[in-house]
Amino acid sequence: MEQHHPRSAHQDVDGKGLKSGQLGLLAIVVIGLSTIAPAYTLTGALGPTVQEVGAQLPIIFVIGFIPMILVALAYRELNTDSPDSGTTFTWSTKAFGPWIGFMGGWGLLAANIIVLSNLAGVAVDFFYLFLAQVTGVEGLADLASNQWINVATCLVFVVAAVWISYRGLETAKNVQYVLVGFQLLVLGLFAIMAIVNWENSGQGMAFSWDWFDITKVDSFSAITAGISLSIFVYWGWDVCLTLNEEAKDGRKTAGKAGTITALSVLAIYLLVAIACIMFAGIGEQGFGLRNPENSGNIFTALASPIMGPLAILMSLAVLSSSAASLQSTFMSPARGLLAMGHYGALPKSMAKVDPVHFTPANATVAAGVISWGFYAVMHIVSQNVLNDTILALGLMICFYYGLTAFACVWYFRKTLLASPRNFLLRGLAPVVGGIMLFVVMIQTAVDSWDPAFGSGTSVFGVGLVFVVGVGILLLGVVVMLVMSRKRPEFFRGQTLKMDTPALVD
Repeated sequence: MEQHHPRSAHQDVDGKGLKSGQLGLLAIVVIGLSTIAPAYTLTGALGPTVQEVGAQLPIIFVIGFIPMILVALAYRELNTDSPDSGTTFTWSTKAFGPWIGFMGGWGLLAANIIVLSNLAGVAVDFFYLFLAQVTGVEGLADLASNQWINVATCLVFVVAAVWISYRGLETAKNVQYVLVGFQLLVLGLFAIMAIVNWENSGQGMAFSWDWFDITKVDSFSAITAGISLSIFVYWGWDVCLTLNEEAKDGRKTAGKAGTITALSVLAIYLLVAIACIMFAGIGEQGFGLRNPENSGNIFTALASPIMGPLAILMSLAVLSSSAASLQSTFMSPARGLLAMGHYGALPKSMAKVDPVHFTPANATVAAGVISWGFYAVMHIVSQNVLNDTILALGLMICFYYGLTAFACVWYFRKTLLASPRNFLLRGLAPVVGGIMLFVVMIQTAVDSWDPAFGSGTSVFGVGLVFVVGVGILLLGVVVMLVMSRKRPEFFRGQTLKMDTPALVD
């Protein structure tokens, strides 16, 4: 039944047409966890990360978290001052001007489009695996490897996610409570069973504090590759900030939700990483974490040995995790496109908001079309679409998170010395986090020039990861130049001006 939402003092419609006061702290944290999708991200990222750093997986997760939490602090400060659904785009424009602001917004959109395609792909894999487990017909799982069936099924998932996102936040929020709770329970069960039975696995390793010793990683390139991959598993908490205009007390609630989400995910990842190493080890045979046959989808390899007949729960958890995240992740690019259309950086059609559901109408549909198209192309040209898109995603995340961190420092530059708190949260923490992310981005870009980086796929002798990651940023420059001729008002600073806080607080 179609729901009409009466306006109240606490549920107003802002200048972009979004309805405020819809979400509280718990709801935004749940949506943040849903977007990160622990079950989905771990099954895709554990293998490639272990390939790079071996048993040092836990310390890589810790180090990868450091820039995340530092950037989260920057997001919180910017959101408290200027809550805006455009986040990186809006804040970078205020700090550095329209040209850098546009590229920050483009980086955010690109990261979301890449991960949406990835989410859809994982949902397809686990959908057919789940059908095979339920029916006992093993051949059903092989349907995911059929290129045309895979791409067509992906389209169905994307259309469903777009439809739910279009319908509004209220229904999506209630669904997310169930799906997030279920995947966290299954991950907890998986980890406990793995730790309890590690000695019986035949390939397990006793827990060691050496797993937290970064000096045991072979090279700096391996460290940066591992961190880039671990950054991927934390990515998504910033969706909490894109909902700031629709939250109750958005200046405080959204920033607090982002921090809580990031901390919660760190605890979950460390538990599951330690459990996997203890049970499976890092060998290249059997269900070892470095077995190339397992690296693309760790939970498919480990669920049955660890959980036995309950393995179907893990398949269902990853399926629901990726499907739920596919839906919630649409919130970020849709609101990013909305803001860019609202301020005139993209066509005005992107600023259209549905008058009944108060959701970005054209922006949500556009995000769905582009993400499915990107997935279809990558599925055709890549030998390991999951691994290559994760690595390319790391470049995008480092770029726009790092840019937001630097925007925080520059935007608040006149108030940095007003108090120790300002210096720490608006200066030191963001600049350290931004530098860390840009170092990882540059190193990853250099390494990914080699086709051996990732799946081994190349385009005219250049690694596919480099082509996708750097190529998408260059495409953003082209789009920016085109829009500067078609919509010059934004690029002249007429619709969104450079700004600094007027008062020292």
